[in-house]
Amino acid sequence: MAVILQVGGLAAENVRWAEVVKDFKQQQSTLCGDVLLITAFVSYLGYFTKKYRQELLDGIWKPYLHQLKVPIPVTPSLDPLTMLTDDADIAAWQNEGLPADRMSTENATILTNCERWPLMVDPQLQGIKWIKNKYGEDLRVIRIGQKGYLDTMERALAAGEQVLIENLEESVDPVLGPLLGREMIKKGRYIKIGDKECEYNPAFHLILHTKLANPHFQPELQAQCTLINFTVTRDGLEDQLLAAVVSMERPDLEELKSDLTKQQNGFKITLKTLEDNLLSRLSSASGNFLGDTALVENLEITKQTAAEIEEKVQESKVTEAKINEAREHYRPAAAQASLLYFTMNDLHAIHPMYQFSLKAFRIVFQKAMERASPDENLKVRVLNLIDSITFSVFQYTTRGLFECDKLTYTAQVTFQILLMSKEINALELDFLLRYPAQTRVTSPVEFLSNYSWGGIKALSSMEEFRNLDRDIEGSAKRWKKFVESECPEKEKFPQEWKNKSALQRLCIMRAIRPDRMTYAVRDFVEEKLGSKYVVGRPLDFATSFEESGPATPMFFILSPGVDPLKDVEKQGKKLGYTFNNRNFHNVSLGQGQEVVAEQALDLAAKEGHWVILQNIHLVAKWLSSLEKKLEQHSESSHQDFRVFISAEPAPSPDSHIIPQGILENSIKITNEAPTGMHANLHKALDNFTQDTLEMCTRENEFKSILFVLCYFHAVVAERRKFGPQGWNRSYPFNTGDLTISVNVLYNYLEASSKVPYDDLRYLFGEIMYGGHITDDWDRRLCKTYLEEFIKPEMLEGELFLAPGFPLPGSMDYNGYHQYIDDSLPPESPYLYGLHPNAEIGFLTQTSEKLFRIVLEMQPRDSSMGEGGVVTKEETVKALLDEMLEKLIDEFNIAELMAKVEERTPYVVVAFQECERMNILTSEIKRSLKELDLGLKGELTMTSDMENLQNALFLDTVPESWIKKAYPSTASLGMWFADLLTRIKELETWTGDFSLPSAVWLAGFFNPQSFLTAIMQSTARKNEWPLDKMTLQCDVTKKNREDFASPPREGAYVYGLFMEGARWDAQAGIITDARLKELTPAMPVIFIKAIPADKQDTRSVYPCPVYKTRQRGPTYVWTFNLKTRENPSKWVLAGVALLLQI
Repeated sequence: MAVILQVGGLAAENVRWAEVVKDFKQQQSTLCGDVLLITAFVSYLGYFTKKYRQELLDGIWKPYLHQLKVPIPVTPSLDPLTMLTDDADIAAWQNEGLPADRMSTENATILTNCERWPLMVDPQLQGIKWIKNKYGEDLRVIRIGQKGYLDTMERALAAGEQVLIENLEESVDPVLGPLLGREMIKKGRYIKIGDKECEYNPAFHLILHTKLANPHFQPELQAQCTLINFTVTRDGLEDQLLAAVVSMERPDLEELKSDLTKQQNGFKITLKTLEDNLLSRLSSASGNFLGDTALVENLEITKQTAAEIEEKVQESKVTEAKINEAREHYRPAAAQASLLYFTMNDLHAIHPMYQFSLKAFRIVFQKAMERASPDENLKVRVLNLIDSITFSVFQYTTRGLFECDKLTYTAQVTFQILLMSKEINALELDFLLRYPAQTRVTSPVEFLSNYSWGGIKALSSMEEFRNLDRDIEGSAKRWKKFVESECPEKEKFPQEWKNKSALQRLCIMRAIRPDRMTYAVRDFVEEKLGSKYVVGRPLDFATSFEESGPATPMFFILSPGVDPLKDVEKQGKKLGYTFNNRNFHNVSLGQGQEVVAEQALDLAAKEGHWVILQNIHLVAKWLSSLEKKLEQHSESSHQDFRVFISAEPAPSPDSHIIPQGILENSIKITNEAPTGMHANLHKALDNFTQDTLEMCTRENEFKSILFVLCYFHAVVAERRKFGPQGWNRSYPFNTGDLTISVNVLYNYLEASSKVPYDDLRYLFGEIMYGGHITDDWDRRLCKTYLEEFIKPEMLEGELFLAPGFPLPGSMDYNGYHQYIDDSLPPESPYLYGLHPNAEIGFLTQTSEKLFRIVLEMQPRDSSMGEGGVVTKEETVKALLDEMLEKLIDEFNIAELMAKVEERTPYVVVAFQECERMNILTSEIKRSLKELDLGLKGELTMTSDMENLQNALFLDTVPESWIKKAYPSTASLGMWFADLLTRIKELETWTGDFSLPSAVWLAGFFNPQSFLTAIMQSTARKNEWPLDKMTLQCDVTKKNREDFASPPREGAYVYGLFMEGARWDAQAGIITDARLKELTPAMPVIFIKAIPADKQDTRSVYPCPVYKTRQRGPTYVWTFNLKTRENPSKWVLAGVALLLQI
């Protein structure tokens, strides 16, 4: 019987085994090629994303092996995973928490098969979570720099344990060098760590891990380790979130699917074990093995199991197809959630404080699904899910953003959602963000600037906007009315343009009224996503508090003049957490407070107390310990334990020190001071009380000057928003300046019989507020405000703080607040002494910044997706070729010098300019040629080349060029056109070295040198001492074309613009600007040198000249311009001359 059974069993297995043998024979020929590919897969592919892995493997390596002189055969459909691992392993990994997407499986395969130590790049911490589950208790987890980490390492080396070094920075402790490079000594039995020889057990295994998203490791580290990229991709996350949605919506399906997977894996494991058993019995059986009953039974079981499995596999394939079909209905929700996560994750590019973890996102995502309103209809339910997820993530993110970044984020979310659903055209969006206006065009209509017209011309070349330029010229009257309306974004567009899509209307608006774009974008978001996305309602603290937990601290990003911790105390009182109850700890960090904070945290975690840690930015060195401590307490601490953290944001990204781990796991909340004159004036007055007003014996004078100080404080703080036209540099004026000034005022009034106006102005303007000020022109502005506000007339009731806002008389405290509400005019630049144009300039720059940031945040795949947008590489290559073609050879200085007979001051300036231009053009050529070789693959791409490529793509001037160039705020296209014009001017001048009839002052690297040369020439000619000379500038009534030759002495200069006012050529004085004319051009100015004592300083405004709108450090000279009005008016209006706009 046994024999029959056995023969029958073997016969059935024979068929199966015969097929396997055939496969093995086939494999013999391709084995070498396959192994070669697989070793390359493990060694090189770990760091690449899914797309590049496929491209390298299938698009480059396989064809390469195929086309060799002696081709290396490989299995055509080779999947590296099947050779390196099996489904049983993969199933086990997934049960240990490895995400279920293909990329993660490949990563785990590389990690378990690589010979070098694996280094995981794992910003979302999915890989480390799996590793910790996989190795459990046997894993030694350490961080470099933590106490005793080298001892742990030594013990693990000797015992042959698994070690995980987590959160690596870009540089690694050199002590570990020999270990990373496996530099064995004493016949491979020992390894040196520091000066100690440590025993090396071959079973020892090291895994390295970093949270950095885009680390730049040393080349030797990359050679010693196998880098594995665990970063989540959009598709990968979509698959993971789809599983989460389905398990929530259809737990039956998800359970069925996971049961199926487990069952399948179980089958495979069983079958493999049985086969291995059978083979080992067969190989170890000796003599007559037909009598081995156990073997016979084993054979029979294997055969039956194989048959059963085959049957079940067929069944499960049908079930799986059904499940997948049902799951696909929910994909839109998962796709949108994945998109939202990546949009949120890109925000750190705007500000390093904006860090969000995937773990926190998943909690928000889960809660949003629970909140979504149910519906019988599946389609409606999915839409409800999408709406709930989108709005929840939006709320979660925006409460941690500064006001100025909220619209940027909302716009980016809207554009990305619409791109994904193919509702907008990528080319049109590209125009809106990039605004590639044509240069050197002249506007035919007076209501549009040349810059605007350049945009209209660029738009008209697109199919959807054909004839836009003709329509505007043809119906100029209707368009003028539209362009000049108060809120054009609310009006209907003229002609049939009103029927264009919302995005197309935005594109036109960007060209004609850039200053209204922030409002237009807000309306666009409202139209596409709904009004709840644009209503700026701050979430109340209690709502945010509900989301916090022992593992989720609340992080307040501080702004000057706001104390968010009052909310915490109020909430604590409500829930019974107070100082008196001893369950509320408040630690203000600074020197020596770290220990106190650690003790408070340990106690609170055990007992369930609340801890406030204030100003953690002051203890940079302790922050990594805090991160570790919060991480420890996030698990297994008391459920009522809560941590509240506050810190100021760093002034620049480079000085940002708050660890990512603290930021990304916290609920971030920004609290900002109110904006606008009305709120700021109330806030300034709130620092005082009725008692303050009554404390001085000279009540009237004290009250009046106190109110003026409050107005002055509000003005200087709020004037910042107008950018460089407000203040050249930004200053941290704070309430301390105001309260101390009032104390000084009280002391001085009490001590003297007369009001010491001069002393007070000096103390406030030069010391209290002036102490912050570092720029001379800003100091002049501060003094001028005080001269206008604090003077004897203030007590005679004749002083106006702003047009339509007289200084109030004597009132009580509430009366002043009431007076502000009743009498302060609505918010406008007039309240600051500025012209309304200042607001247009400020709004235009805000919207320019918004579009620039959104452009930089666009996902950068090499292919920009549908819509026929060319890839990044093609765009850059075309631009690069065009630039190299247009750049001429450098100036031959030796040759030029030979032409010159006498080296006059002007000739010296020309030489200096040629030298500077040579340095710049050679850097441009060098970097472009280098990038060209990089793009062709002939040179390795360096980070400098990448930065240059990004700059060319985003139309910004590259960093390495800026360092060798002149200040400029232009986009790359305009900057390059300007550069070519400068070169042309220099060529003309160096042709015969005679001074041009009118000199383009803006065309110099160093305009000061030319202005000094004017003085030098005159001084030499008349033999006057140079230090006793000054420049006199007379503004002519003519334009550049009207001059045929230079003056006998001095020079005619052109190309200047006035900001804040305009020049009245007929009357020859400064006068108020026209509305919407932000920087009117100046006529030609005749500049000549005169002895300083002959200078006329009556009724002139000393006007600073700057190179660009950035002002500040771009200062060139001071020109005295004639004025009939008080010069203080122009000081407050921020009037200046600019060389470029």
